[in-house]
Amino acid sequence: MSAPAARIGRVPVLADLIPADSRQRALVRDVLLTLAGTAFITVAGYIAIPLWFTPVPISLATFAVLLTGAALGPLRGASSAGLYLALGVVGVPLFANGSAGWAFASFGYILGYVAAALLVGILARRRSDRNVWKTLGLAALGSLTIYAFGVPWLAAFVGVDFATALTLGVVPFLIGDAIKIIAMSALLPATWRIVHRTRG
Repeated sequence: MSAPAARIGRVPVLADLIPADSRQRALVRDVLLTLAGTAFITVAGYIAIPLWFTPVPISLATFAVLLTGAALGPLRGASSAGLYLALGVVGVPLFANGSAGWAFASFGYILGYVAAALLVGILARRRSDRNVWKTLGLAALGSLTIYAFGVPWLAAFVGVDFATALTLGVVPFLIGDAIKIIAMSALLPATWRIVHRTRG
């Protein structure tokens, strides 16, 4: 854990294990990690598959958001997702399939990225990313948070009722989400086990 984190007694997330022995270096580290998180979400978002029966594409961005929130913690994780959102809204083509702006059916999910990264980061600070079962819960709550923003936006934008929005914006993605959640529940606890072994 870095010296600033140790002084305030925070439970570390994975990013806190990157050493920073002064406040200035910790700030530089945090800025670089936030930018890296935004880049990770962007690259993952470009890995998208459009579906003919719904305006919401299959994307790896949700996985990247949840992993970024858990690894970076609430402030850096939410900042990464927030920067991704802000740059896309002003016209930088960061969103799936190189899109930008806000007037499209899946924009609500991107709004949910910020809230999900914040929530997952908070849970990671409570050690919920260190065993399989807690990580399953962490990732599931993060996914539900994204849906909580995405589905109402989808319903309003497309002009359909809530049940139809669930059919278009949730049901086609449940299997993929389950795979992402299982992957996180394997990856994060395994990383912490390696950290603990390395540090004796």
